[in-house]
Amino acid sequence: MPRFTPEEIRAKFANSTEFNEIFDAFEEALAQNIQDVELYRLLFWNNSLAPDELCLFGEKLAKEFPAIAYDTFMWLASVFEVTYSSYDNFELAIKYYRKAAKAKPSEPDPYLDAADCFDPDLNIPPIDALIEFLKEGVKHVGNKKALLLRLAHLYQVIGDETQSEYYRNLADELGRSEN
Repeated sequence: MPRFTPEEIRAKFANSTEFNEIFDAFEEALAQNIQDVELYRLLFWNNSLAPDELCLFGEKLAKEFPAIAYDTFMWLASVFEVTYSSYDNFELAIKYYRKAAKAKPSEPDPYLDAADCFDPDLNIPPIDALIEFLKEGVKHVGNKKALLLRLAHLYQVIGDETQSEYYRNLADELGRSEN
């Protein structure tokens, strides 16, 4: 017989500040084979959990339920982008955008969302890493134009007008060939 109902698990994810209580609810959710991403979003937004604890839950969830790994990694990335960016300079957000991209390489959102993290005044996350990530994404996504335009913008930010123009032209060529 289950120790917690889904409603009790939801309440513990949303309101508990005790790690062991949250962990027990998480283990019960896994045992009940609950694959509702909405439920786990409550867990990821629980502000009593430290980044390493969130990573523990997210990694375990993605491993147990590969079908929701992409959504899990995207949510973790967005949580880290919003809540911990000032502490880790977006490292955790980028880490989980990369994991989401690995889970679904053809999805453009991890690449585009990672590019949106960039703060040009502080150069965080490091622009070189973002550029390489977006270039990798161009190899996999169906709609390349958005990534090419982001690459053009990032190159413009660092003052490399040659590369900026190159990627802008590639995006324009794609636009013409699609019409």
